[in-house]
Amino acid sequence: MLRDDHRSVETLFKRFEDAGPRAFVEKRKLVDRMIEELSVHAAIEEQLFYPVTRATVPAVEQVALESLEEHHVVKWVLSELEGMDPEDERFGAKVTVLIENVRHHVREEESEYFREVRSELGGKALNELGDAMEKARETAPTRPHPRLSDTPPGNVFGGAAAGVIDRVVGTLSGVVQGGLAAVQDLVDRVQGRQPRRSSPTGPRLTRRTASSLRGDADDLVERVIASVREAKASAQQVASDARTGAARTAKAAKGGG
Repeated sequence: MLRDDHRSVETLFKRFEDAGPRAFVEKRKLVDRMIEELSVHAAIEEQLFYPVTRATVPAVEQVALESLEEHHVVKWVLSELEGMDPEDERFGAKVTVLIENVRHHVREEESEYFREVRSELGGKALNELGDAMEKARETAPTRPHPRLSDTPPGNVFGGAAAGVIDRVVGTLSGVVQGGLAAVQDLVDRVQGRQPRRSSPTGPRLTRRTASSLRGDADDLVERVIASVREAKASAQQVASDARTGAARTAKAAKGGG
């Protein structure tokens, strides 16, 4: 799934690079899609892939920390590109720097990080993690939000709440400002900041959705870690039993000979 995401954004990068120097409308559309796809991708990695693999694959600790820093830089560039005029003299340069950073990140992730994870975790454990990330994608932010925490537990709720904000804004525009205030207050609490309003107001659906996400966030990562560990242990036991059986068979065959 993560590799498919990488291929998808690479297609957008190449289309941007192939666009003509005056193709401002096309470039703006491509960058908007980059912002959305990279934001969702970064969110599901930060909410689940990085913390779960750090807890279950000891060899990835350092590369995971470096990946978080690379995400941090990319999200700031994405946030700057959001409101930038494509005719601005630095728009193209900024996108070029974004592309270079993401390509470097992808090379390291696929050649080092993914290899270690695949080597340590069996298919069942990877499926457990993949299913959880696919579910997280449904509420992942579609905008960069570089100021939000990128590690659990704050990023799980904060990212999901930001996803609610992004999706509501994308469909209802300015009608929902009160609801955005309500969700932002909850994000502030999770991030350890003093809420800016004592009694948030806004659409009930937005407040209720955010509250539900907050209730689930605290133990989500721990549940996934436990599930992956169980699947990993099961696979290791099967492999151990297979090796023991093979050794016994070889010993019996030798004795019979």
